[in-house]
Amino acid sequence: MKPAAPPPEGFVLSESRGPFTTHNGPVYYSVEGGTFRQGFRVLAHHCNGHGIAHGGWLSAFTDGVLGAAVWRETKAPAVTLRLNVDFLDMVRPGEWVEGTGVVTRATRTLAFARAELMSGGRKVLTAEGLFKLMKPRLGQPKK
Repeated sequence: MKPAAPPPEGFVLSESRGPFTTHNGPVYYSVEGGTFRQGFRVLAHHCNGHGIAHGGWLSAFTDGVLGAAVWRETKAPAVTLRLNVDFLDMVRPGEWVEGTGVVTRATRTLAFARAELMSGGRKVLTAEGLFKLMKPRLGQPKK
């Protein structure tokens, strides 16, 4: 595969990710137009044995998209309790994948969110998640 193309204009490298995403990325984000979006370019290490983006990586990326939506809405750290993913189309190496998420409901202790991933104008994945809102740990930096 040829070298990865840069992300679209307006996207910058997301450097405040945990070790899993940092290792498996790179992941980028944009806040242009008032919408928080995350994206990545499908690289060889994102692919399965069929040569397309691995469903596990797409699910993990989507979990991050949902988690970011929960954080931006509630300002509370959260962990995933449930993640339901529907794969709608395959994604090939070199394609740019972009995700958006929205919180549909939040209580004092739970948040419900929805996300979708797009690539090349196609909706390739939809997901719903349930998140447990937690109290910040003592000494935990506020993001």
